[in-house]
Amino acid sequence: MPLGAVRPSPLVEQAAARLREQITGGHWPVGTKLPGETTLAKELGVGRSTVREALRALAGAGMVQPRQGAGVFVLAAEPVEDWPTRLRRAAVTDVYEVRMAVEVQAARLAARRRTPDDIAALRAALEGRRAASTADDAAFVDADIAFHAAVIAAAHNPVLADLFTEFTPVLREGLIELLTLTGLRAHDPNTSDDAHEALVRAVAEGDAEAAAEVVRGELEDPFAPATQGPSAPAQGPSAPAGDPE
Repeated sequence: MPLGAVRPSPLVEQAAARLREQITGGHWPVGTKLPGETTLAKELGVGRSTVREALRALAGAGMVQPRQGAGVFVLAAEPVEDWPTRLRRAAVTDVYEVRMAVEVQAARLAARRRTPDDIAALRAALEGRRAASTADDAAFVDADIAFHAAVIAAAHNPVLADLFTEFTPVLREGLIELLTLTGLRAHDPNTSDDAHEALVRAVAEGDAEAAAEVVRGELEDPFAPATQGPSAPAQGPSAPAGDPE
Protein backbone atom coordinates (compact mmCIF):
# COMPACT_ATOMS: atom_id res chain seq x y z
CA MET A 1 0.00 0.00 0.00
CA PRO A 2 1.65 3.28 -1.07
CA LEU A 3 2.21 5.84 1.63
CA GLY A 4 1.32 8.92 -0.43
CA ALA A 5 3.06 12.27 -0.26
CA VAL A 6 2.27 14.54 2.69
CA ARG A 7 1.28 18.18 2.50
CA PRO A 8 3.63 20.89 3.75
CA SER A 9 3.57 21.80 7.47
CA PRO A 10 3.75 20.34 9.93
CA LEU A 11 5.78 17.76 8.05
CA VAL A 12 7.13 15.82 11.01
CA GLU A 13 3.69 15.39 12.59
CA GLN A 14 2.17 14.35 9.26
CA ALA A 15 4.98 11.93 8.52
CA ALA A 16 4.71 10.38 11.98
CA ALA A 17 0.93 10.06 11.61
CA ARG A 18 1.29 8.37 8.21
CA LEU A 19 3.87 5.92 9.51
CA ARG A 20 1.73 5.23 12.59
CA GLU A 21 -1.25 4.45 10.34
CA GLN A 22 0.82 1.90 8.47
CA ILE A 23 1.80 0.21 11.72
CA THR A 24 -1.61 0.23 13.38
CA GLY A 25 -3.22 -0.91 10.11
CA GLY A 26 -1.02 -4.01 10.06
CA HIS A 27 1.03 -3.08 6.99
CA TRP A 28 4.13 -3.36 9.17
CA PRO A 29 3.39 -5.97 11.88
CA VAL A 30 5.21 -6.10 15.21
CA GLY A 31 8.76 -7.32 14.67
CA THR A 32 8.94 -5.97 11.12
CA LYS A 33 11.93 -3.95 10.02
CA LEU A 34 10.85 -0.64 8.49
CA PRO A 35 12.14 0.49 5.11
CA GLY A 36 15.22 2.69 5.26
CA GLU A 37 15.10 6.44 5.71
CA THR A 38 15.78 7.09 2.03
CA THR A 39 12.90 4.88 0.92
CA LEU A 40 10.50 6.37 3.45
CA ALA A 41 11.53 9.89 2.57
CA LYS A 42 10.87 9.23 -1.13
CA GLU A 43 7.43 7.70 -0.47
CA LEU A 44 6.40 10.46 1.91
CA GLY A 45 7.81 13.23 -0.25
CA VAL A 46 9.89 14.70 2.57
CA GLY A 47 13.54 14.93 3.53
CA ARG A 48 15.42 12.28 5.47
CA SER A 49 15.68 14.60 8.48
CA THR A 50 11.87 14.78 8.63
CA VAL A 51 11.64 10.98 8.51
CA ARG A 52 14.28 10.74 11.22
CA GLU A 53 12.28 13.06 13.51
CA ALA A 54 9.05 11.19 12.76
CA LEU A 55 10.69 7.89 13.68
CA ARG A 56 12.02 9.46 16.86
CA ALA A 57 8.47 10.47 17.77
CA LEU A 58 7.23 6.93 17.18
CA ALA A 59 10.08 5.57 19.27
CA GLY A 60 9.06 7.92 22.07
CA ALA A 61 5.53 6.50 21.84
CA GLY A 62 6.94 2.98 22.22
CA MET A 63 5.95 1.88 18.72
CA VAL A 64 9.35 1.43 17.10
CA GLN A 65 12.91 0.84 18.21
CA PRO A 66 16.10 1.68 16.32
CA ARG A 67 18.78 -1.00 16.56
CA GLN A 68 22.34 0.03 15.94
CA GLY A 69 23.48 -1.21 12.56
CA ALA A 70 20.27 -3.17 11.94
CA GLY A 71 17.56 -0.58 11.27
CA VAL A 72 14.26 0.40 12.88
CA PHE A 73 11.85 -2.30 14.04
CA VAL A 74 8.19 -2.25 15.03
CA LEU A 75 7.69 -2.85 18.76
CA ALA A 76 3.95 -2.26 19.22
CA ALA A 77 0.88 -1.76 17.05
CA GLU A 78 -0.50 0.99 19.28
CA PRO A 79 1.18 3.91 21.08
CA VAL A 80 2.05 3.29 24.70
CA GLU A 81 0.34 5.98 26.78
CA ASP A 82 2.37 7.54 29.54
CA TRP A 83 0.99 7.78 33.07
CA PRO A 84 -0.21 11.42 32.90
CA THR A 85 -2.04 10.72 29.64
CA ARG A 86 -3.82 7.70 31.11
CA LEU A 87 -4.81 9.70 34.16
CA ARG A 88 -6.28 12.48 32.03
CA ARG A 89 -8.53 9.89 30.40
CA ALA A 90 -9.46 8.12 33.64
CA ALA A 91 -12.91 8.27 35.22
CA VAL A 92 -12.98 10.22 38.46
CA THR A 93 -14.46 7.19 40.23
CA ASP A 94 -11.40 5.14 39.26
CA VAL A 95 -9.08 7.89 40.46
CA TYR A 96 -11.07 8.13 43.68
CA GLU A 97 -10.52 4.43 44.38
CA VAL A 98 -6.78 4.95 44.01
CA ARG A 99 -7.07 8.01 46.23
CA MET A 100 -8.61 5.83 48.94
CA ALA A 101 -5.66 3.43 48.92
CA VAL A 102 -3.08 6.22 48.83
CA GLU A 103 -4.58 8.45 51.48
CA VAL A 104 -5.44 5.77 54.03
CA GLN A 105 -1.83 4.58 54.00
CA ALA A 106 -0.52 8.14 53.91
CA ALA A 107 -2.54 9.04 57.02
CA ARG A 108 -1.13 6.02 58.82
CA LEU A 109 2.44 6.95 57.87
CA ALA A 110 1.88 10.63 58.67
CA ALA A 111 0.88 9.76 62.24
CA ARG A 112 4.09 7.77 62.63
CA ARG A 113 6.48 10.17 60.95
CA ARG A 114 5.06 13.67 61.46
CA THR A 115 7.34 16.43 62.63
CA PRO A 116 6.37 19.64 64.46
CA ASP A 117 6.55 21.44 61.13
CA ASP A 118 4.18 18.88 59.58
CA ILE A 119 1.66 19.39 62.36
CA ALA A 120 1.87 23.15 61.94
CA ALA A 121 1.33 22.75 58.19
CA LEU A 122 -1.70 20.52 58.78
CA ARG A 123 -3.28 23.00 61.17
CA ALA A 124 -2.65 25.85 58.75
CA ALA A 125 -4.17 23.82 55.91
CA LEU A 126 -7.22 23.06 58.06
CA GLU A 127 -7.70 26.77 58.71
CA GLY A 128 -7.26 27.44 55.00
CA ARG A 129 -9.98 24.92 54.24
CA ARG A 130 -12.30 26.57 56.76
CA ALA A 131 -11.62 29.99 55.28
CA ALA A 132 -12.47 28.65 51.83
CA SER A 133 -15.88 27.50 53.02
CA THR A 134 -17.26 30.92 52.08
CA ALA A 135 -15.78 30.71 48.57
CA ASP A 136 -17.04 28.90 45.48
CA ASP A 137 -16.72 25.16 44.91
CA ALA A 138 -13.47 25.43 42.94
CA ALA A 139 -11.72 27.38 45.69
CA PHE A 140 -13.07 25.03 48.35
CA VAL A 141 -11.85 21.96 46.44
CA ASP A 142 -8.42 23.60 46.05
CA ALA A 143 -8.23 24.25 49.78
CA ASP A 144 -9.32 20.71 50.57
CA ILE A 145 -6.74 19.24 48.19
CA ALA A 146 -4.08 21.42 49.84
CA PHE A 147 -5.08 19.95 53.20
CA HIS A 148 -4.80 16.39 51.93
CA ALA A 149 -1.51 17.21 50.24
CA ALA A 150 -0.24 18.30 53.67
CA VAL A 151 -1.19 14.88 55.05
CA ILE A 152 0.64 13.21 52.16
CA ALA A 153 3.70 15.39 52.80
CA ALA A 154 3.69 14.40 56.47
CA ALA A 155 4.00 10.74 55.41
CA HIS A 156 7.49 11.55 54.06
CA ASN A 157 7.18 9.09 51.18
CA PRO A 158 8.13 10.72 47.86
CA VAL A 159 6.42 8.02 45.80
CA LEU A 160 3.09 8.63 47.54
CA ALA A 161 3.57 12.36 47.09
CA ASP A 162 4.32 12.01 43.37
CA LEU A 163 1.33 9.72 42.85
CA PHE A 164 -1.00 12.15 44.60
CA THR A 165 0.37 15.04 42.56
CA GLU A 166 -0.16 13.14 39.30
CA PHE A 167 -3.83 12.37 39.83
CA THR A 168 -4.76 15.64 41.56
CA PRO A 169 -5.79 17.49 38.34
CA VAL A 170 -8.23 14.74 37.34
CA LEU A 171 -9.56 14.50 40.88
CA ARG A 172 -9.98 18.27 41.13
CA GLU A 173 -11.94 18.55 37.92
CA GLY A 174 -14.21 15.66 38.79
CA LEU A 175 -14.90 16.82 42.32
CA ILE A 176 -15.78 20.36 41.30
CA GLU A 177 -18.27 18.93 38.83
CA LEU A 178 -19.57 16.55 41.47
CA LEU A 179 -20.18 19.33 43.98
CA THR A 180 -22.05 21.25 41.32
CA LEU A 181 -24.27 18.26 40.57
CA THR A 182 -25.01 17.32 44.18
CA GLY A 183 -25.33 20.79 45.69
CA LEU A 184 -23.83 19.35 48.86
CA ARG A 185 -22.29 22.59 50.07
CA ALA A 186 -25.61 24.42 49.90
CA HIS A 187 -26.47 22.63 53.13
CA ASP A 188 -22.99 22.47 54.66
CA PRO A 189 -20.46 24.92 53.12
CA ASN A 190 -17.63 23.49 55.22
CA THR A 191 -18.61 19.87 54.73
CA SER A 192 -16.63 17.19 56.61
CA ASP A 193 -14.87 19.73 58.83
CA ASP A 194 -15.21 17.47 61.89
CA ALA A 195 -13.50 14.61 60.08
CA HIS A 196 -10.65 16.84 58.94
CA GLU A 197 -10.15 18.15 62.47
CA ALA A 198 -10.17 14.57 63.79
CA LEU A 199 -7.53 13.64 61.24
CA VAL A 200 -5.25 16.46 62.35
CA ARG A 201 -5.72 15.40 65.95
CA ALA A 202 -4.95 11.72 65.23
CA VAL A 203 -1.81 12.60 63.27
CA ALA A 204 -0.63 15.04 65.95
CA GLU A 205 -1.17 12.39 68.65
CA GLY A 206 0.69 9.77 66.62
CA ASP A 207 -2.32 7.46 66.46
CA ALA A 208 -1.73 5.76 63.11
CA GLU A 209 -4.80 3.51 63.12
CA ALA A 210 -7.12 6.30 64.21
CA ALA A 211 -5.79 8.51 61.41
CA ALA A 212 -6.29 5.74 58.86
CA GLU A 213 -9.83 5.09 60.12
CA VAL A 214 -10.76 8.77 59.89
CA VAL A 215 -9.71 8.88 56.25
CA ARG A 216 -11.33 5.56 55.43
CA GLY A 217 -14.60 6.59 57.02
CA GLU A 218 -14.50 9.99 55.38
CA LEU A 219 -14.00 8.53 51.90
CA GLU A 220 -16.43 5.64 52.31
CA ASP A 221 -19.50 7.45 53.71
CA PRO A 222 -22.04 7.99 50.94
CA PHE A 223 -23.18 11.44 49.81
CA ALA A 224 -26.69 12.05 51.07
CA PRO A 225 -27.53 14.37 48.14
CA ALA A 226 -26.17 11.83 45.68
CA THR A 227 -28.43 9.06 46.98
CA GLN A 228 -31.61 10.90 47.77
CA GLY A 229 -33.39 14.14 46.94
CA PRO A 230 -33.90 16.06 43.69
CA SER A 231 -30.30 17.22 43.40
CA ALA A 232 -28.97 13.70 42.74
CA PRO A 233 -28.03 12.99 39.13
CA ALA A 234 -30.46 10.58 37.50
CA GLN A 235 -27.90 8.61 35.50
CA GLY A 236 -24.17 7.97 35.24
CA PRO A 237 -21.63 6.30 37.52
CA SER A 238 -22.11 6.46 41.24
CA ALA A 239 -20.45 9.34 42.98
CA PRO A 240 -17.30 8.79 45.02
CA ALA A 241 -18.08 8.27 48.63
CA GLY A 242 -17.25 10.43 51.59
CA ASP A 243 -15.33 13.68 51.60
CA PRO A 244 -16.39 15.60 48.49
CA GLU A 245 -12.95 16.94 48.04
